[in-house]
Amino acid sequence: MSKYLYTEDVSEGVRKRIRVFVILIVLCFLMLWMRVWFLQILKGEGFKDLSENNRVRIVSLPAFRGEIVDRNGATLVSIRPSFNLYLTPEDTHDLEATLDFLEGRVSVDRERIRNEIKRAAPFQNILLSRDIPWDQVAFVEENNRLLPGIHLKVEPLRDYVHGDLAGHILGYLGEISRDRLEEDPTESYLPGDLIGKKGMELLYEGELRGRKGYKEVEVDVAGRELETLRKFPPQSGHNISLTLDLRLQQLAASLMTGTEEKPMRGSVVMLDIPTGEVLAMVSRPGFDPNRFASGISREDWKQLSLNASHPLQNRSIDGQYPPGSTFKVVTALAGLQEKVVTADTRIYCPGSFRLGRGYYRCWKRGGHGHVDLHDALVQSCDVYFYTVGHRLGIDTLARYAREMGLGSLTQVGLTGEKPGLVPTSQWKIQARKEPWQPGETISVSIGQGFNLVTPIQQARLIATVASRGEVVQPYLVRKVTDQQGRVLEENKPRVLYTMKSNREYFEAIRRGLLGVVNEQRGTGKKSRLENIQVAGKTGTAQVVRMKAYEGKEEDGELPYEFHDHAWFVAFAPYENPQVAIAVIVEHGGHGGATSAPIAKELLQEYFKLYPPPAGEEKVSAVPARTG
Repeated sequence: MSKYLYTEDVSEGVRKRIRVFVILIVLCFLMLWMRVWFLQILKGEGFKDLSENNRVRIVSLPAFRGEIVDRNGATLVSIRPSFNLYLTPEDTHDLEATLDFLEGRVSVDRERIRNEIKRAAPFQNILLSRDIPWDQVAFVEENNRLLPGIHLKVEPLRDYVHGDLAGHILGYLGEISRDRLEEDPTESYLPGDLIGKKGMELLYEGELRGRKGYKEVEVDVAGRELETLRKFPPQSGHNISLTLDLRLQQLAASLMTGTEEKPMRGSVVMLDIPTGEVLAMVSRPGFDPNRFASGISREDWKQLSLNASHPLQNRSIDGQYPPGSTFKVVTALAGLQEKVVTADTRIYCPGSFRLGRGYYRCWKRGGHGHVDLHDALVQSCDVYFYTVGHRLGIDTLARYAREMGLGSLTQVGLTGEKPGLVPTSQWKIQARKEPWQPGETISVSIGQGFNLVTPIQQARLIATVASRGEVVQPYLVRKVTDQQGRVLEENKPRVLYTMKSNREYFEAIRRGLLGVVNEQRGTGKKSRLENIQVAGKTGTAQVVRMKAYEGKEEDGELPYEFHDHAWFVAFAPYENPQVAIAVIVEHGGHGGATSAPIAKELLQEYFKLYPPPAGEEKVSAVPARTG
């Protein structure tokens, strides 16, 4: 003690307080020493074991991906529980021995796992196998003591409820790529995560995916969870409501399936005319997105991607075909508006059209005689439209085709859409380095030659004729809602523009299309309904024309791959159009025989589901015209 503490000048009270303070300090040190002795000597071994065997780890909690439903709320895409097998490298004492033990019982890709381990942190979970069956789950659980670092997690798996139905629209998921992981600025994705790769799953990835949660857990040396310390729950993704009607989609898909020996190829598109909503969109052949949900194998991917029938192709938006005689509505409107003909102008069809030294046949070799616009549409007379197209010229014809929505993307809301082709004289110079020939206009005027259209364009084209010139924006997504049903985003019907062509000309064409279906000589009479007036147009898109095969298609001798494609486009009811449809069957021959009956069944179903307003139901028969 310092001598200054005991000078005579220090009062007795101060000395007592100092003694108390010193005693307290001594007691504190004594208690601290006893605690250290207790922890180090008596409990040291136990705490050593805990520090070695137990650790705190952050575990990611996957979010439930949002659902995709049809216009009536019927589920198209949901989630189901899946058992996924993971490995934590720092908890695995001998990786190769562990994989050897699993081999033959659980399917794992050793090369992928080794590569993942090289890139991942030691504590990071590495996905071994997704959606393993019950027998493999049982094996892992029974042998969990022999599999340190191996653990099961029950996680949500995408479930495409109706298999291949609407697969091209819904799209599919795939494991996130390394590049995408590096590009992700939020660092919210982890290796092994499944993200949207095609269709709605890709386009609405941000809305559907939700937000991950996490929990802090205490684990033992083998990585087994002992206790949850803290938990932050995930947030489910938003739901997407489509414009599709599941019932129409199912019927269209079944009608376009064909047989096992002869599967059908082609497309059906149905549009709600006033709104532009896509009611059904089918592309055949299709694929089942469930094959991608748990990670597609190399063999399955090869089978799909190299298949000669191209099941991954969405023919509804990127199948490009000559429009055939369905294009005659464009030629008719251009001819009327440019006044090269009137609705009453009669043109003689002897069975062919002469241009210079060349002859262009009509499909009816004996000819149709004298026909006006109405008869030419009803009987699909080629010579009439050869004449009109020749008078118009290719560039005028192209201008009307573009105004009616051909030659450009519809922007329906899917990636991969093709624009088709509306040829012009300038296009041929640029693309072929050759001048346009008058004979090429003859072919284009009936939808052959260089013309190319997609089924979605065809559906909108006939809807434009039905609505007397209104060009609508087709779309597939009605709205995006959160889990409480609140609308976050909603698409509204939109008329892009109204054509300036005279409405009387549209009426003349509409009357002709009514006759196509309802008159005895009409090429589309197989689409006729009993109580609803349907108007439509058949088309035959030439695949190839070779001298060696002339006349053989009718005899059934033409090889299948050379058969023409069969088109049919239609709208109904005639007076107050509500629905438009486009059907193409690849190598189906004649549209009136193949595609029109498909359209008929779909229109029948549509009017069962959505009966027309009172007064719209009429007997569809229209008397044949004379003279």
